[in-house]
Amino acid sequence: MAKGKERAVVVGAGGIAGAWFPPLISEGVDVVGVVDLNPTAAKSRIEQYGLACKPSKNLKATLAATKPDFVVDLTVPEAHCRVTCTALAAGCHVIGEKPMAASMPEARKMVRAAEAAGKLYMVSQSRRWEARHDAARASLAKRSVGEITTINCDFYIGAHFGGFRDEMASPLILDMAIHHFDLARFLTGCDPVAVYAKEFNPKGSWYKGDAAASCIFEMTDGVVFTYRASWCGEGFHTSWNGDWRIVGSKGTLLCEKDADPVAEVAVGKDGFHRRIEPVDIAPSKLSHPGMHGALLELLAFLRTGKKPQTECHDNIMSLAMVFGAIESAKMGRRVVIEA
Repeated sequence: MAKGKERAVVVGAGGIAGAWFPPLISEGVDVVGVVDLNPTAAKSRIEQYGLACKPSKNLKATLAATKPDFVVDLTVPEAHCRVTCTALAAGCHVIGEKPMAASMPEARKMVRAAEAAGKLYMVSQSRRWEARHDAARASLAKRSVGEITTINCDFYIGAHFGGFRDEMASPLILDMAIHHFDLARFLTGCDPVAVYAKEFNPKGSWYKGDAAASCIFEMTDGVVFTYRASWCGEGFHTSWNGDWRIVGSKGTLLCEKDADPVAEVAVGKDGFHRRIEPVDIAPSKLSHPGMHGALLELLAFLRTGKKPQTECHDNIMSLAMVFGAIESAKMGRRVVIEA
């Protein structure tokens, strides 16, 4: 894909911005503005990356003055709706950090805003652009282990963040699980139907809110997705990406410990345990991981019209899993998921 000179305004100059400026510069994007409530932070990023633009704390004024092709929203979740809707109304495409919004009503408002403006709004679910995940997805799509029946994900990390997460009511589900819920959809092509979830705060937890959860999702095609997770589970940590077991009608694929995915299928026709053979999984052809991969999909849309996989009409289904699980835990019953 040939590099162009698309113009972008970056909103939010906090820690996550350090993962976005290098790929923006690498892909030849002209960053024409950096907006932050703290202009000093914006100025610092401009100086750090040698940008020829001015810092600002006024998004509307910056958009009017610079007329960018797209906006990169790196603000806190509570600001996503306001920033995204402002950018869309100004005629800009938007790529934003996860989660899409701080509530489902806000997310639906953002989707409607993108439709009304006739502009793209996509969310960066960075784990989709990891080579091992892409290879696993491609293998499963070819039915390497047969038709998918079961998805299991375990996530156990003793995470001592300090700060706002320690005070959140649902730190695990609201701040972290969006990655794993979206990966379940990405890896298998299945979408959520309903969920029963139990949030809890184990003994020894240093969080004020519920830092652990067990969830059972009913997915399309009769697939069941189970999610067991804790942010206060000390010892034998899983991958931050989660440890995955995906069971099909002929065999099983594992994607765990940040290793390349492996799979095996039953080939024998007799015996208590059928004879098992490994499955060859082709390596991914992804050129860039994480945020860089997400940016490449946005640029491909601007240059060719190809729709990104995490555009808002799709990503809202991953967010619905988050709020469906929280609602189920509060109600103590199965909840139907509606995006």
